[in-house]
Amino acid sequence: MSPKPQAVQCRFPKLSIAAPVTPGAVSQVLTLLVLMYPLLQGLALRLHSALTGSSIPGTHSIALIACLNEHVARDIARAIMDKKLAAYVNILPKSSALYFWKGELEESTEVLLLVKTRTSKIGELSNYVRSIHPFEIPGIISLPIDQGNPLYLQWIAENVPRD
Repeated sequence: MSPKPQAVQCRFPKLSIAAPVTPGAVSQVLTLLVLMYPLLQGLALRLHSALTGSSIPGTHSIALIACLNEHVARDIARAIMDKKLAAYVNILPKSSALYFWKGELEESTEVLLLVKTRTSKIGELSNYVRSIHPFEIPGIISLPIDQGNPLYLQWIAENVPRD
């Protein structure tokens, strides 16, 4: 025997609604809320961003790309900029690197690129760099930017076209 639905009264000025509430209906509403949470959170973040002028965390990223030498780094940086895949690329001077390659410990010097871009461009950036990079497995990783100077983050957005 199923439980008898209970009537819930919602009272507003000049409006009265009575609706039966069943355990199945409550479950459906909760499921819908859980499924809509990412959408609602995204809308809330966009609204907050629009009202405060701040950036939405994770909208921008920094990609780190290891290069063999400064010449290769400059060529890759220029190619990234020519394709408008970034707003800004730092070329950091030589640094020492230790890593395992084919089971052996290797030591070398590398030049690191810090690429500031939209998070939505990371996939395209990574694919493009892999196609032009001389390494068999290029070191390309990205980190989302959660906070920063709002004017600088806006400048990145203005200089990297949307998808």
